Amino acid sequence: MSEAGQQWDTGLYDAHHSFVTRYGADLLNLLNPQPGERILDLGCGTGHLTQQIAASGATVVGMDHAAAMVEQARANYPELTFFQGDAANFQVESPFTAVLSNAVLHWVLTPEQVLASVYAALLPGGRFVAEFGGQGNIALLSAGILAALDSLGYSPPARPVWYFPSPAAYATLLEAAGFRVALLAHFDRPTRLDGEHGLRNWIAMFGGPLLVNVPPDARAALVEAAERRLRPTLYRDGAWYADYVRLRVVALKTAG
Repeated sequence: MSEAGQQWDTGLYDAHHSFVTRYGADLLNLLNPQPGERILDLGCGTGHLTQQIAASGATVVGMDHAAAMVEQARANYPELTFFQGDAANFQVESPFTAVLSNAVLHWVLTPEQVLASVYAALLPGGRFVAEFGGQGNIALLSAGILAALDSLGYSPPARPVWYFPSPAAYATLLEAAGFRVALLAHFDRPTRLDGEHGLRNWIAMFGGPLLVNVPPDARAALVEAAERRLRPTLYRDGAWYADYVRLRVVALKTAG
């Protein structure tokens, strides 16, 4: 989904980053899917939240930009429908009663295009329920990686890697796109990473865009340098933590 240089390892995603789906459970409570509704899971990943929506009795379709994610989702849940598409530029044959997006939209650097596509995909009165990185997300983590890059003589990425808006900025975009903002929450959620190697797994899964100027054979040394820098702030009680700050949104389509 306009993901700046990101490559996805579906095995690593499911094995060591189950927190993405786990924290999505709260978002499903906000979505409150009902039997008979048609719902789009925007950025469905390997399909676990899509399946949970389907269990409510709603008809759900999953979409992801990454072909590997769509392939794995189809293997995980062959009874469901998944397709490949770009969150910033997609169309649907029939509009949906709701669009859900969990831990996706910070990857898309053109939010106005996302909101235009989501708005067009909804029925009048339809709801857009999303959670993604907000202002301040992974500030410590990314600063540590960038400092490690500098210490080893590598340049940072030339362009922005993620989109982490403030609540005010995102509310403005929602209203400009035609939505009424029903809920907008901005909150800290320190997230425990899986295992002693949680930080390096996180970097392997999500940090690729920060390492575009690092040769593959030098990345292990870069990760070790980042671990040394970040251990005093992000390692405690035997585990690594990511300093997540999330933006949670419920918005309603106000016109036909």
